[in-house]
Amino acid sequence: MAYNFTSRSTCNADFLGPSLADICSGSSFVLFMSLLNTFVRDKNKISGICERIKPIERPDPEYDFVVIGGGAAGSVVASRLSEISNWKVLLIEAGPDEPTAAEIPSFFNDDLISWGYQTTNESHACLSTNGSCSFSSAKALGGNTVHNGMVYLRGNPTDYNNWAALGNEGWSWNEVKPFFLKAENNSEIHRVGRFWHATGGPLTVGRFPYQPPITYSVLAAAKEAGFGVSHDLNGDDLTGFSIVQTTNKHGVRRSSARAYLWPARHRRNLHVSLNSTCTRIIIENGAAVGVEYYQNGEFKTVHASREVILSAGSIKSPHVLLLSGVGPQNHLKSMGVEVVKNLPGVGENYHDHLYYQVTFTVNEADIYDNNWAAASEYLAFQTGPLSATGLNQVLGVISSPATMPDYPDTQIQCAGYVPSCAPGEIGALQSTGRRVVAFLSGWEHPKSRGRISLASKNPFQYPVIWGNFLDNSDDVAGLVRGINFILALAETKALKAHNLTLSNTPLEACSDHLFPSDEYWECAVHQNMLPQSHHVGSCKMGPPSDPMAVVDPQLRVYGIKGLRIADASIMPQVISANTAAATMMIGERAAHFIKTYWGGH
Repeated sequence: MAYNFTSRSTCNADFLGPSLADICSGSSFVLFMSLLNTFVRDKNKISGICERIKPIERPDPEYDFVVIGGGAAGSVVASRLSEISNWKVLLIEAGPDEPTAAEIPSFFNDDLISWGYQTTNESHACLSTNGSCSFSSAKALGGNTVHNGMVYLRGNPTDYNNWAALGNEGWSWNEVKPFFLKAENNSEIHRVGRFWHATGGPLTVGRFPYQPPITYSVLAAAKEAGFGVSHDLNGDDLTGFSIVQTTNKHGVRRSSARAYLWPARHRRNLHVSLNSTCTRIIIENGAAVGVEYYQNGEFKTVHASREVILSAGSIKSPHVLLLSGVGPQNHLKSMGVEVVKNLPGVGENYHDHLYYQVTFTVNEADIYDNNWAAASEYLAFQTGPLSATGLNQVLGVISSPATMPDYPDTQIQCAGYVPSCAPGEIGALQSTGRRVVAFLSGWEHPKSRGRISLASKNPFQYPVIWGNFLDNSDDVAGLVRGINFILALAETKALKAHNLTLSNTPLEACSDHLFPSDEYWECAVHQNMLPQSHHVGSCKMGPPSDPMAVVDPQLRVYGIKGLRIADASIMPQVISANTAAATMMIGERAAHFIKTYWGGH
């Protein structure tokens, strides 16, 4: 194949996403946020403005491998495959490059780079919003690793042993652990040790440089309440509260794209096409031979001589398969899509972690945490409040009575003290009230299952997303147990010293129940529960004996040659933790399978 020798590196930010001023819409924020954005953009150590991949304007007609989606797994797959210098790799990403603002840890959950998905027709959840649950899913190179909280948790070894027990050979904990280690460059290896961690991988992992002072009161409260404190939730102590390690390097976010793709920017065999939405996979005679995508107002096609790797995530991956004629035949026929392969599991088994927020006030003024002083420190040293996610870096992992002691089912996420949009003045008030903090009850072993299906055969119309959340009563009970853990934490002397006061107000829809009884909370979670954006399972992995499996344990789509899926959609069951690290591990595994098959080692 002929190579396109376009220069791969640039200091030109033509392809960046929204700025801080775009994110912080408000006249009082414009000056400060515009200046901060300019300073951050010009500082390569933060923005990486001279380290980014320059997207290809006109991809070549054919590549060895085409990767659809540059998210947590897709960036890994494309980078690893392009390590073989005579393999040509094209990565197609629907969104822009990651925004400058995303590199600042405190600016996470940017809605301007979100797909804006919502579930519909929920009978048991999000009842206060007419049965429609909102959740985040980033549309940018790096995917959700560009706007998540950067938490680096791998899950519990039992999660992966359960996958293997379902018939997924090669996916036990001892078999996936080496791929976590291959990815990792732990900046605190002296503290966490080499049995559980590693150095030398592309993904830098470590605690943030800054913690707000109340962090240590929360840890003291966890001890006092009997929940304990963990030195490392990825190590020997799988339960307790902890200042978690995150995907940051010296106070700057490390998305999968920054970790894997940016160092590969000089490879002439790796091309990245941004703002390119995949509309279908081209399948001929039972084999994936290319991809159709839409860019700059026109449909384009590119051929793949070896494989297509679908890494578009738990919403888009089943959507693309269905648009390509791969899925439940009756559904495809009803949508007017020609059936290429009847795979009844496509879009099924969709599920997510669930959470419910309990809010409190503390005896502090409600000031903005971002100001000229904090910004100056961050620009100079990448330390201080902007170098972290505030109290959100503190997590508790608890085993409820419903599970085994070594297989925790509840996560308590702390929230507050996050520097973000602000006018800049030191001491400026967000409100005249007291500062608000929150604790989120997270249920990590959900049993309810939903579905992703076509709304039409129009590739630009979002699919129907039905979470069926809280259909199983065990999920309701799990959230309520977590709420009670939070209330116990709030009663400790360590947090009472801050005059921590419950600020949730009783919901009118739950007025028949005594506030704050278990019966009240059971009602409330049906009203205001939210998915955690850890959605998985919609193209699940399974053995040939599983009629609902979409991919085999080598991640090959059943019945279609040359097509694999590598993202969180292949998880048969969600892990007991945040999913970013595990999804990058899936990318590492997929690349290993492909290299082994094609003799690329």
